[in-house]
Amino acid sequence: MRMILTLCLALGTTSALAGTTSVAMASSGKPPLREVSQIDDAMLWVALAIEISDKCPEIDPRTLKGLSVLYDLRGQARDLGYSDTEIRAYVRSRDEKARMRARGEKYVKSKGLNPSDPAALCTLGHGEIARSSRIGVLLKAK
Repeated sequence: MRMILTLCLALGTTSALAGTTSVAMASSGKPPLREVSQIDDAMLWVALAIEISDKCPEIDPRTLKGLSVLYDLRGQARDLGYSDTEIRAYVRSRDEKARMRARGEKYVKSKGLNPSDPAALCTLGHGEIARSSRIGVLLKAK
């Protein structure tokens, strides 16, 4: 998923990471980042914006805005005591990628739309843009 590449670039990482999110978090005594709603929910909104812009030819991402959100999330995670290693583990985890995709699909379905239908994602994207939602501010209609 392009989201992960974007997140890794935003976090300034290029090297491979050994270990998993649960291992990195368990040793620190902090909850896994997936359980920190201010981080995990914002990651969902970014992921949905990327998915919509990838699948809908009528909508582009607001790339600089998205990167700004990602840098802010990294800062929030650091302020909460998470190390760059813990943040990278969360971003790169295959389990987290799959979980985030499932959350995104659930969100799209909650709007009565089919997540595998590009036209439905366009409908969702235009609606989010019109509402200036957390997703909509990361998108722009062409």
